[in-house]
Amino acid sequence: MKFFKNLLRDEAGATAIEYGLIAALIAVAAITAMQGLGTQLSTTFSTVSGQLSSANAAA
Repeated sequence: MKFFKNLLRDEAGATAIEYGLIAALIAVAAITAMQGLGTQLSTTFSTVSGQLSSANAAA
């Protein structure tokens, strides 16, 4: 019975769970930011590619 009382008082696991939740939130924020950046980069590369194709056809 003493083992279970000590187990209930131990908060080391709770701290690890909190750190895990913080890491998960940071990962979600990073993924969201990178998806937006990826869309912008794709648009930029498409624009540059089109301009290069037009310049090459004119030359």
